[in-house]
Amino acid sequence: MPRKLFVTTALPYANAAFHIGHMMEYIQADTWVRAQRMKGTAVTFVCADDAHGAPIMIAAEKAGLSPQQFVAGIAAGRAQYLDGFHIGFDNWHSTDGPENHRLAQDIYRRLRDNDLIDVRTIEQFYDPDKGMFLPDRFIKGQCPKCGAADQYGDNCENCGAVYAPTDLIAPYSALSGATPVLRTSEHFFFKLSDPRCVAYLEQWTQDGKLQPEVANKVKEWFSRDADGRAALNDWDISRDAPYFGIEIPDAPGKYFYVWLDAPIGYLAALENLFAKRLGNAAEAITACDAYLADPELEQVHFIGKDIVTFHTLFWPATLHFSGRKVPDHIHVHGFLTVNHDKMSKSRGTGISPLKYLELGMNPEWLRYYLAAKLNARVEDIDFNTEDFIARVNSDLVGKYINIASRAAGFLSKRFGGRLSADLGVEGRLLLDGLRAQRATIEALYETREFGKAIRETMALADRVNAFVDLHKPWELAKHAGADAAKLAALHDVCSVCIEAFRLLTIYLKPVLPALAAQVEAFLQVAPLQFADADRALGHHTIASYQHLMQRVDAAKLEALLAPPETPDLAAAGSGTGLPALPGGTALAAEIGIDEFNAVDLRIARIVNAETVDGSSKLLRLTLDVGEGSDPQGQPILRNVFSGIRSAYAPAQLIGKLTVMVANLAPRKMKFGLSEGMVLAASHADDTAQPGLFVLEPGPGAQPGMRVR
Repeated sequence: MPRKLFVTTALPYANAAFHIGHMMEYIQADTWVRAQRMKGTAVTFVCADDAHGAPIMIAAEKAGLSPQQFVAGIAAGRAQYLDGFHIGFDNWHSTDGPENHRLAQDIYRRLRDNDLIDVRTIEQFYDPDKGMFLPDRFIKGQCPKCGAADQYGDNCENCGAVYAPTDLIAPYSALSGATPVLRTSEHFFFKLSDPRCVAYLEQWTQDGKLQPEVANKVKEWFSRDADGRAALNDWDISRDAPYFGIEIPDAPGKYFYVWLDAPIGYLAALENLFAKRLGNAAEAITACDAYLADPELEQVHFIGKDIVTFHTLFWPATLHFSGRKVPDHIHVHGFLTVNHDKMSKSRGTGISPLKYLELGMNPEWLRYYLAAKLNARVEDIDFNTEDFIARVNSDLVGKYINIASRAAGFLSKRFGGRLSADLGVEGRLLLDGLRAQRATIEALYETREFGKAIRETMALADRVNAFVDLHKPWELAKHAGADAAKLAALHDVCSVCIEAFRLLTIYLKPVLPALAAQVEAFLQVAPLQFADADRALGHHTIASYQHLMQRVDAAKLEALLAPPETPDLAAAGSGTGLPALPGGTALAAEIGIDEFNAVDLRIARIVNAETVDGSSKLLRLTLDVGEGSDPQGQPILRNVFSGIRSAYAPAQLIGKLTVMVANLAPRKMKFGLSEGMVLAASHADDTAQPGLFVLEPGPGAQPGMRVR
């Protein structure tokens, strides 16, 4: 029976596009999965968007969308990254799918029935303006240790101190600016301190499922007190409404904390895959349960070192004590730096994967470069520009690709593309040496020592290039003429090169899947597997050679790493002969009169204005746009939500005339339908020049007049 693997990567949070760190993890896992499949292993490889939590709920509100719409917009942009870098997931799902709701609630009930759920009253900060309890990261204030201002509620970025939100000096809500108040609430806890959990996790974390350095770090969490008891804290798994997440059974207004349901998303993505294949949700549940119950199945997770706690304590305990299969291996990797700098959007130090693709850079350059640096340890790796160019141009193109390009032309022109079956004594010895490394390279892929696998392969490429330099096929071709012996020697040398190129392609295929597919088409062979290294092509005809890979263009690499251009507002217009940027931002691109006329601007009277419950930014405006009366004689009025609460009290606006966009498509918000947009002005830098000013027409203007 073939080996069976269920493999996942960490679920990306669905509040932003992928960054280069995501792609490094996906490339690592995808390379490992492809190597497994080349050995005949049956692999199921899935991932999903981590779709729940307060940050997504808040981001969606700011965007004027429902959380589901916001997450769907993020998810719609995933494919261009995954396809672009040849990441071959079998399924991509969302933790907001029905499978995850069912699974999370079922697992919770099993934990509760196992007496591992406790309900307690706790005290935490509450935003009176937003009407919600605040996560630690949405509380800011002065650090109690060093006094630094604007620090988060759980740790200080200035001095590194860790503390409780209640320790902050002068705390405020990062959402509304309001001073938070302490309120009590019932919360649900997973009792990790239960002796059963402690004993199980202490054993599970030390039995080879983790890398040694991870196991040693985790071991510190089981330090024992004077009575010999290991100290694990119970885990708060609940959040209060309003919250975007999965409801806790039998607990109205309570939701699972996102980290409870996020890893369950691995199982939900798997079940969703079965549903797609079977076309029946009920059958998928049964089939998925049977698949996971198979004792031969190995469950493997690839994650970053920042989420070790969740995957080595909470996740295995959740699975084990709900009666489910636990992970067999958790592979942890380090972070990625760029020219030894941590990635920072504000400082422009980082790599945009999408920009990389848009510049036309070969995605397999990046796959090769990252794989050449990855190993089985939890080490940070650095993207260095000079090293990147050298590894791709000198090694990948200069050593590997050139083997085919130096031999294929002679075979096509002199021998109709047909390979020699003899190859000569030296050629056969060379190829036997390459084949002898198959087991070593397979084992290096198995243990995630990708850098070593590539070094071994490039060392073999050096042997092949030395063979080429020794036998000089270009010289043989030059002097062969009609000499049968010299033609046979040329035929053998070039055939050895192509066979060696095939073997090297087998060893590099997990890293370079798209290039391998091109090579398979050139060689006119079936998809290559590791076992193919033990078989020679023999009498075989290849297709004409087409160039397989370009060298790195240094100008494109420079453009990739260039920080985003932002205008220098202070310097604009200073001694340049150019005007300063009006309002702190550059003018928009030029439009024609037809584009302007497409926007219908009308005078409107603000009939009423009121605050919006649940929003610190919005006012609800009732507007008369001069649209007459309905059949009952009542004036036709419009309802518009406007983000001007910080600048105006409702009473200041009632009775005023303003300007609105009257032909803007209505937008459904959670507070109601917004039927237009009121215009207001502000400076781009609202900290330097604060203020928000609703536009007011001069005397004599009437509702319904068009602004032209």
